[in-house]
Amino acid sequence: MNTNEMQERIIEIEREISVLPAGSVTTKKIKNGIYYYHRLTVNGKRKETYLDSDKAIELKAQIDKRKNLEKELKTLTASLPKAATPSTDSKEAFRTYIRIGDTLTKYVAQVKRYKKRDCFDKLNDFIFDTTTEKVLILYGLRRTGKTTLIRQVIANMHEDDLSRTAFIQIRSSNTLAEVNADLKKLESAGYKYIFMDEVTLMKDFIEGAALFSDIFAASGMKIVLSGTDSLGFIFSEDEQLFDRCIMIHTTFISYKEFESVLGIRGIDEYISYGGTMSLSGVNYNENSVFANTKKTSEYIDSAIAKNIQHSLQCYQNGGHFRNLRELYDNNELTSAINRVIEDENHYFTKETLTRTFSSSDLSRSAANLRRDRNHPNDILDRIDVDVVTKKLKMALEILNIEEQNVKIDDIHATEIKEYLKLLDLIKYIDVKHIPNINRNTTISVITQPGMRYVQAAELVRSIVDDNTFNELDIAERNAVLNRIRNEIKGRMMEDIVLLETKLAMPKMEVFKLQFAVGEFDMVVCDPKTLTCKIYEIKHSTEAVAEQYKHLINEQKCVETEHQFGKITGKYVIYRGEPFSEHNVKYLNVEDYLREL
Repeated sequence: MNTNEMQERIIEIEREISVLPAGSVTTKKIKNGIYYYHRLTVNGKRKETYLDSDKAIELKAQIDKRKNLEKELKTLTASLPKAATPSTDSKEAFRTYIRIGDTLTKYVAQVKRYKKRDCFDKLNDFIFDTTTEKVLILYGLRRTGKTTLIRQVIANMHEDDLSRTAFIQIRSSNTLAEVNADLKKLESAGYKYIFMDEVTLMKDFIEGAALFSDIFAASGMKIVLSGTDSLGFIFSEDEQLFDRCIMIHTTFISYKEFESVLGIRGIDEYISYGGTMSLSGVNYNENSVFANTKKTSEYIDSAIAKNIQHSLQCYQNGGHFRNLRELYDNNELTSAINRVIEDENHYFTKETLTRTFSSSDLSRSAANLRRDRNHPNDILDRIDVDVVTKKLKMALEILNIEEQNVKIDDIHATEIKEYLKLLDLIKYIDVKHIPNINRNTTISVITQPGMRYVQAAELVRSIVDDNTFNELDIAERNAVLNRIRNEIKGRMMEDIVLLETKLAMPKMEVFKLQFAVGEFDMVVCDPKTLTCKIYEIKHSTEAVAEQYKHLINEQKCVETEHQFGKITGKYVIYRGEPFSEHNVKYLNVEDYLREL
């Protein structure tokens, strides 16, 4: 393991340790019973909390994991090379891990061949413009390209600027006092461009972040702060760095960026694996964090749940847990956050499933299977739709209850969703209704599609394998499974188009419009010109008249124009080739997203 790999592993270990419980699990024998306690020393005082036996086993496993990680951390830390010294008369070493000179040049060399994300120019412009007294915050979930962006900016520098650049890798054991001392040395040595990675690992970062803007940026240093605890940055921006920072968020990765940066084409690939910037070439689908449910669960746990928990621990000395305090005190907050994300996908799957088996889409799928040239099949003709729907919905409810380990009240879920929204993991799309125009609802969209797809598809697979569903033979079960997976992709394609259109057109109103019967999958309304465009979105490579029947429905169009203005365009977005028919334009989905 080279120095860079050791440093990355150290950061990973410190992230894990920061949210694992400390102390020990002890037992006491009282009369004929064994009782378990969590023993913890807080501010020099020993505290013991009673545990039931199941919780004691789980807590002990977490504490043992922490102790093993602490041993590994100690070994790795001892193996690291000694800290560098600044280019001054002083021979005193830096207190933090800093890359400068040749070490920094070697560190950034590899990324020169990588393609750049859209936000690269904004980061690069900040470094070389005349903005003073502000710092730039580069934040987002893990594996969304933050450190790579920093390395690309440094690799793009001229030699003179590079000689005045320092990259500081923060560890959880570092303090603001240590960073302050190192920044003073760098400033005295003539260093101007400072990049600090994983600054939110410092427990006193949120409360003292103004140091970077008020002292060092104000004196002419260009400072970029990055880290995966996005919530910690949001807290800082609201207080210590209020009006003194520029924010760049990396979590959302559009289809266009997924395709252009990683070279991976196709809406289905984006649905299955989109959401991170892991560079894995032709093996992307195997190495993606969304390759399977195990990897996805690990990502949710480390990149999202622990992100929120660590930020809340550090903010206001842990005083901002609100109604989540009880869950945190019982070491159940991470589990609760995971559960809320699972519930979001559970609701999405159930809604999709219900629509699949109650809409005309099923009969269209049956017809498509019947006339398939290579593998004609009448399985969906023989399925009792009412029975299938009932069994699948029943299985969903059973699984939901069986898998629920933590009781989460509505107020807990609401607060957790607030944090997920702040992390840009969840976005909401408006749904408007005709004739009840005053009724407004929303649909939630997970901005990392691979996360939603792998969990939804796995939930469906587990349902089809459930005993309550085994009356169908294996061929029929597989047909149902494939049908639902395609329907999930179709619903996700709708959500992706809605979300990316909304983000790309902030001055427009973008929403789904539902009628008493039927809907427009997307309406893009211009409130200035009082005009709108209406869309159907279909996960299909074939064009059939059924797809645009709502778009040419005279009554629906009259009602839409009455509420939202003149219709200037009617479109079907699908996976086939562009063409026009009956004043309806067919658009290829990948072309559409690429051009946004």
